[in-house]
Amino acid sequence: MENICEMQTTKYVIGLDYGTLSARAVLVATDSGKVVAESVCSYPHGILSEELPADFALQEIDDYVETMYCTIKQVVKESGCRAEDVIGIGIDATSSTFLPLLENGTPLCKKEEYRRNPHAQLKLWKHHGAQEEADRITALAKERQEKFLMRCGGKVNAEWMLPKLLEIAGKAPDIYEATDNFMEVSDYLVYLLTGEVTRCMCHAGYKLLWNEEDGYPSEDFLRMLHPLLSDLRKKLRGREIQVGECAGRLTKEAADRLGLQEGTAVAASLIDAHVAVPSAGIDGPDKALMILGTSCCMLLCSERLSYIKGISGCVKNAVLPGLYAYEAGQSAVGDLFDWFVSNCVPGRYEKEAAERGISIHSLLCEKAGRLAPGESGLVALDWWNGNRSCLADARLSGLIVGLTLRTRPEEIYRALLEATAFGMRAIFEEFEQGGIMAKELYACGGIVGKNPFMMQIYADVLGKTIFTSSADQGSAFGASVYAAAAAGVSAGGYASIGEAVRAMGKAGEIKYEPIPQNTEAYHRLYKQYKILHDYFGTGGNEVMHRLRC
Repeated sequence: MENICEMQTTKYVIGLDYGTLSARAVLVATDSGKVVAESVCSYPHGILSEELPADFALQEIDDYVETMYCTIKQVVKESGCRAEDVIGIGIDATSSTFLPLLENGTPLCKKEEYRRNPHAQLKLWKHHGAQEEADRITALAKERQEKFLMRCGGKVNAEWMLPKLLEIAGKAPDIYEATDNFMEVSDYLVYLLTGEVTRCMCHAGYKLLWNEEDGYPSEDFLRMLHPLLSDLRKKLRGREIQVGECAGRLTKEAADRLGLQEGTAVAASLIDAHVAVPSAGIDGPDKALMILGTSCCMLLCSERLSYIKGISGCVKNAVLPGLYAYEAGQSAVGDLFDWFVSNCVPGRYEKEAAERGISIHSLLCEKAGRLAPGESGLVALDWWNGNRSCLADARLSGLIVGLTLRTRPEEIYRALLEATAFGMRAIFEEFEQGGIMAKELYACGGIVGKNPFMMQIYADVLGKTIFTSSADQGSAFGASVYAAAAAGVSAGGYASIGEAVRAMGKAGEIKYEPIPQNTEAYHRLYKQYKILHDYFGTGGNEVMHRLRC
């Protein structure tokens, strides 16, 4: 690792990104956007599942706290930079991933009487136990013609905070009443570093149906959902701040523990997908970014406000100043491929991969790459973890059509890759129907660098050139860009997010061009996908709901 202790005029920022199973930190030079050091740490406890319903997804808050201190200390130590040259820290996390807190900021799950209650724990974004509650919110909002429905695509998603809060109020009212503050985990980590209770409006806009004009859903609406929710606003404590703002500064205790200077700026927290936009050098409208990892999030900034069915939200100033940021995505991408590799690959494939010193994924991609689009006669629906966009239904499940006794593992693997690309095409079609067009398409995330075969499938299915981000850790890098804006010019940062993006963000050199004959073949196959998509997803046959347990 390069030692930079002699480069005293260069300033640095740290970006810390919390994913589903691990966190990663990067230390970045503000003048060039060069990543000087990085650190990755997995959560020791992973996702808690013991004695929990299948739709529950909980985590241990201590994993997040210890990972924060560990990764930040590691990048500072490895870089050799001086503490005074680190001018800012930015933090993002999956969302809505939140926890209940006591008045003194202690997590409710730390109290002995609540330690084993699942509703007192950190609820991960992929917790789908609140689907019934999400449906109730949607139904009431439609009945009352609530304005916020337009901004969330006409349907509330079970992954958001409000359905999960309604779940707590209905199923664990003692937890709801004992809670002083429900807080997104990234806001909580900012609080640990600064002592300041803040609430970034990026989270509130996408996960709590807030907007600049109307604020949160009305007290009357919330009371009709559940009497306990009438005082919800009192349980959402914290100074409300916008992205790119300085949320506070490192306390002496936090600075000593991190090896940094007291008073270092800490930026407003962000959602992991949204924060990745600057990493690709995106600083204006009509450019879409796909963040491909465990799941997929797609962000598209536009000057226009339009209704797009089933999106995960549309919030102004949530990513780039002055622009509406539309979010959509898929609940299973990398998770889907890992499921197949972990459960459906025969021993002879594992043996071949081991003998050749390559991963199972690489072996399957190699074998699948010898197939032409549509050759296997398979088409799949990518709903192994429900559908996020544009159906917003966590009760949907996966499907593969066309299996025969001759079907090989690589054919199924390719069908799953194609299914996720088809799912993204369905999302873009909804945007286009709403008059929102992506003139350029970018991609970042772990899969982008690991699986070029999949990226070519995406380019072929979408019929678009895909530009990649040069940042290996796109979200962590993006968090560092916002940290540079929060630090400000006087400290060696930037006056605005736009300035920071233009100086630090960079598109990668690798791009994927669609292959015309593949695009034509996928156009035909996509028609079959869309028939299945609409039949099973829009009421033609609700067998997936009936089988769900």
